[in-house]
Amino acid sequence: MFVGLAVTLHFMPRPLYDRIDRSILDHLQRHGRTPNVDLADAVRLSPSSCLRRTKALEEDGVLAGYRADLDRERLGLGLTVFLSLKVEHSRTTSQVVEEALKAIEHVVACHVVSGDADFFVELAVPDLRTFERVLTDQILAIGPVRDARSTFCIRTVIDRGPLPLTSWPAPRP
Repeated sequence: MFVGLAVTLHFMPRPLYDRIDRSILDHLQRHGRTPNVDLADAVRLSPSSCLRRTKALEEDGVLAGYRADLDRERLGLGLTVFLSLKVEHSRTTSQVVEEALKAIEHVVACHVVSGDADFFVELAVPDLRTFERVLTDQILAIGPVRDARSTFCIRTVIDRGPLPLTSWPAPRP
C-alpha cells in the first residue's frame, strides 16, 4: 500500500559573483556588441555557460542594459552645459523637479547632490540660443527651482568609461 511521499525542494541561493562574472561585465562595458560566442571565448567559458551567467547578471539587475554611444558633435549637439540647481525645499520638491527634468529632451543626466546645489544637471544642446530657450522656458519654469548656475564644457577628456570592477564583488564580512 502506497501512503504518500512528501517532497521538499530546496533552492540553493545564487553563489557570490566571481572573477568570471567580473570578466563578463568588464568585457561588455568595453565591447557591448560582442556576440555570445566571442564573449565566451574572451572569458574562457563555453558559450552556454557564458550565456547562462550573462542572463543571470541581467536578471539580478547588475547588467542593467545595453545601448549605443552616439557622437554628440556629429548629431549637432556640440555644446555640453552643466547646471547647478537650487530648489525650494518641501516634501514633494525633489519629485516635482525630477519628473520635470526627465521630460526635457536635452537633459542627459541629473544627480541629486549635496553642497551648495541640490541638483547637478547635464544638458546636450546644439548652441547657446537653444540652451537659453531650454533654461528660461523649461528649467526655470519648474516651480521649485530658485537658482541655476551654468558651466560650459570647453573640451571633454573622459566622457564615459567602464566602471571599475576591481573591488566587485565585495567580500562578505
